[in-house]
Amino acid sequence: MNNYILLVARILLSFMFILSGFGKLADPAGTAGMITGAGLPAATALTYVAGLFELVTGLLVLVGYQTRLVGYALAAFCVFTGLVFHTGTVAIPGWPDAALGWINTLNQIMVMKNLTLAGAYIFLATFGPGAISLDARRGATYAVTA
Repeated sequence: MNNYILLVARILLSFMFILSGFGKLADPAGTAGMITGAGLPAATALTYVAGLFELVTGLLVLVGYQTRLVGYALAAFCVFTGLVFHTGTVAIPGWPDAALGWINTLNQIMVMKNLTLAGAYIFLATFGPGAISLDARRGATYAVTA
């Protein structure tokens, strides 16, 4: 039964990155704008790199392949993007204060979501994807007790 629960958990953990990665690759403009706003160079190129990273790692989590490496990589990605893109105050000229307050609250929630996901991916990297995975088929071993 636990292996089915782990499969469901992997499906849920992969969903966001598969969709987000595909979205970045299909329409990079919004993400490129965020990257530019964060002061990073080569925004369009970084958008495609991030989109490909998200899509591939999301698919790898889904099938449970290279779970330790992918879990730690996604944990680092979540912490990085949370701190770089979702901290600080958002100030958009001409926007009403109420709207900016809502956006800043949403930004705080996004930081918490990213840090929480980082924990979930560290957990996945440590304890593995379960028996219903490509890692299990190839004989990869993970910690089974704390």
